[in-house]
Amino acid sequence: MACESEGRLLEAYFDGELDLVRTVEFEEHLKTCPDCARELSEQQAMRQSLRSSNLYERAPEGLRTRIRAELPGGEVQRKLIPMPRRTVIEWLAVAAAIVIAIFLGARVIPNVGGQRQADLVAQEIVAGHIRSLQPGHLFDVQSTDQHTVKPWFDGKLDFTPPVVDLAPAGFPLVGGRLDYVDGRPVAALVYQRRLHFINLFVWPLTESQNSAPVPQVREGYNILHWAQGGMNFWAVSDLAGDELQTFANLIRK
Repeated sequence: MACESEGRLLEAYFDGELDLVRTVEFEEHLKTCPDCARELSEQQAMRQSLRSSNLYERAPEGLRTRIRAELPGGEVQRKLIPMPRRTVIEWLAVAAAIVIAIFLGARVIPNVGGQRQADLVAQEIVAGHIRSLQPGHLFDVQSTDQHTVKPWFDGKLDFTPPVVDLAPAGFPLVGGRLDYVDGRPVAALVYQRRLHFINLFVWPLTESQNSAPVPQVREGYNILHWAQGGMNFWAVSDLAGDELQTFANLIRK
């Protein structure tokens, strides 16, 4: 069985679904984790075995003969159905229907693509959170002082993340680090609630728009995504959903 910390990433690595950064990190992990290496080797061996096995067997010719003999007339009869003639008005109606379908499809397809991209980003957010919980990965800068954490990002990102300390409300800031999400470097601010860590991923929006937090659950982790002040915010934790919502509301204020 793969180790608990990286077991969630093993299947994604096996299927080639990790980005370059996570692929390199997981391959480094494989060098020091015999459990994951053994699990990966067994899965690769199983895949190769399935590919090399002949899982299909041609039905005997006698079966085909018996089936055809039981059909009416002893064989399948194919009939040509004449196409009805259409008037000019009918053809214009068909053309109009095609144009409308193309127009509606053009409006729906971008939304589908946008949702798929959001799902991929959510997967990256959870993967980044899981990776951060490994020893030594949670912080690049460890501090409860927002005036220490915020300046640390200067020169490391092309934007300045908003950093606030919510210790009086029970969500103290404990540090920050650089991460990589949606094809770009982002700020990951780390907060704590009792024994639970919250990763708040922040990066600029391509379009300036505000949106309320949208909750979802992935792999047992609660996620909230919202946009505000020209920034993308993704909060993820194993906290209960209502507590994570309280955290998001404090950040938004």
